[in-house]
Amino acid sequence: MGETTSDFLVHRLGPPPAVLIGAAAFGAALWLQLRAGRYSAWIYWLAVAMVGVFGTMAADVLHVGLGIPYVVSTMFYAIVLTAVFLTWQRSELTLSIHSILTRRRELFYWAAVLATFALGTAAGDMTARTLGLGYLGSGIMFAALIAVPAVACWRFGMNAIPAFWFAYIVTRPLGASFADWLAVPHSRGGLGFGYGPVSTVLAVLIVGFVAYLASSRIDVAAVETAGE
Repeated sequence: MGETTSDFLVHRLGPPPAVLIGAAAFGAALWLQLRAGRYSAWIYWLAVAMVGVFGTMAADVLHVGLGIPYVVSTMFYAIVLTAVFLTWQRSELTLSIHSILTRRRELFYWAAVLATFALGTAAGDMTARTLGLGYLGSGIMFAALIAVPAVACWRFGMNAIPAFWFAYIVTRPLGASFADWLAVPHSRGGLGFGYGPVSTVLAVLIVGFVAYLASSRIDVAAVETAGE
């Protein structure tokens, strides 16, 4: 949803207004999240959705605005994400999301999430356009790649923390590739449904899933059970 919403805003409003709106929405959502005294499904996933939109813009600015190749922007955001992880690990001695009980750890977490979304956008565009896989081909490749940590945990006992972050990083180019494939015109290898309709459908799906989480609290119950 972040990929197509970002593209929709940029095409409708132009890059400067779209980026300002994306930054304001991201800032407001993150402010709500940091002010919340405890986990709220609606607030948390609003912040994630706004990171998706603004993270896409952050990646696109380097290529569209500054003309930086996707390979370079992908490497740049990979370095940024690595720096966030190293600083977080050295400061807090863990990257576990279940240990995020302080403001500083939460700030590290959101810095990692933002860098992840920017990296994923750049990586998805790089594989689709620079490497010539196309959006569908990239989506299939990342769908196979996201199975790696699942199999590694299940069959080979991979540690849960790197497995989680491996999968989390891949979700971004995976989702963005399929969203672009649905939205972009046939001339660019897509199905041509348009950015607006695809964004709307995905937003409705997100609202439905979050409503289920908020009402069932199944995600909270799972964490509480694990803690016991």
